[in-house]
Amino acid sequence: MFATPHTSAVKAYARVGIETDIVTADPHKLIVMLYEGARLSIATAKLHMQRNEIGAKGEAISKAISIIDQGLKASLDVNAGGKIAEKLYALYEYMCRRLLLANLKNQPEMLDEVAGLLGELNEAWNSIGKGLGSNTTTTENKLRRV
Repeated sequence: MFATPHTSAVKAYARVGIETDIVTADPHKLIVMLYEGARLSIATAKLHMQRNEIGAKGEAISKAISIIDQGLKASLDVNAGGKIAEKLYALYEYMCRRLLLANLKNQPEMLDEVAGLLGELNEAWNSIGKGLGSNTTTTENKLRRV
């Protein structure tokens, strides 16, 4: 029905908080936020899939695909990133295809697969963030493990 004034205020506060995080975040933090947003959308899609809520499932999967395609993939600089960026680009393409198939075939295991891949990348990205003050070689070695 209608949102109560309290509910509207909470949603507005949350939206402002997220927008502030985005504006003030460094590029590393923005990538972390994209990984987390994609994983949250996939978890939401899985919940809707289990409840047989087709429209909501499709919206959540579309959101995850958009985050991966227009956020993560678009942020790659293949020229500067070389083979690592090329491999990430291909992996992001694969994830988008798997999410599309998961939606079409209603297969939660495909959602789990992509969520797991995003989790591994997120973990690697977080460990890189801890070493950003160290030399570039260390950071490149951590990325190669991905």
